[in-house]
Amino acid sequence: MLRSPLDEIRHRCEHPSSRPAPARDVIELPPIDGRGEVWAAGVTYRRSREARIAESQASADVYARVYDAERPELFFKSASWRVVGPGEPIAIRSDSRIDVPEPELALILNASGETVGYSICNDVSSRDIEGENPLYLPQAKTYLGSCALGPVVRPAWEIEDPYALGIAMSITRDGKPVWSGQTNTSLLHRRYDDLVNHLLRDNLFPDGVALSTGTCLVPGLDTTLQAGDLVEIVIDGIGTLANRVVRGTETLNWLAAERQPRPPRA
Repeated sequence: MLRSPLDEIRHRCEHPSSRPAPARDVIELPPIDGRGEVWAAGVTYRRSREARIAESQASADVYARVYDAERPELFFKSASWRVVGPGEPIAIRSDSRIDVPEPELALILNASGETVGYSICNDVSSRDIEGENPLYLPQAKTYLGSCALGPVVRPAWEIEDPYALGIAMSITRDGKPVWSGQTNTSLLHRRYDDLVNHLLRDNLFPDGVALSTGTCLVPGLDTTLQAGDLVEIVIDGIGTLANRVVRGTETLNWLAAERQPRPPRA
């Protein structure tokens, strides 16, 4: 669908050719597939800038400079087949000590680079690995099970103001709250069209791309995810993305086998 122009996508959404299937007969998958990719922006909120400076052991000034730089920080987050959807497990690395979820508004772009909708991305990250050296960013950010996307794509024409969306996140362990926070996209330091413009420079996304726009909710260095934790992210007008945490990626091999067999939902 993301190969199509925005006008065609809107027409197909507003004039479906078939009736929706009953919810009980549907398995919810991440809203990206084929050759689709997920990219992410960093240091787009002041809180993210402060957190990256605090965790950095070597080059804190790098993050201070990129916050106000003309060119934003953009990095590859995940191929479509590595992305998990609602109710599926997210992973923390077996060789990390401080791991956090990062709740982010994701722009869903078609092959032409038009923003056709919005979704929720959990940009799971290893803070200690990233903090050791900025060049370790790919290992801290890009690994099996480090990206959750969903639960739906809310069409762009149904969101009146994407710069005024409330975001909330909570971490629950053994049924008890561990961490929670709230913020709003009005605090974004960058503009969406600027992030998209830089992403599309000398790049092609024939099956579309999800661009996660950065986080303003970062747990402190004294908070780390543990296996079994439940992470819930809520964004106004989109819904709730909920995922349990596993340590290591041995239980996620099903992602490489065309998502079969699918693990039971928590």
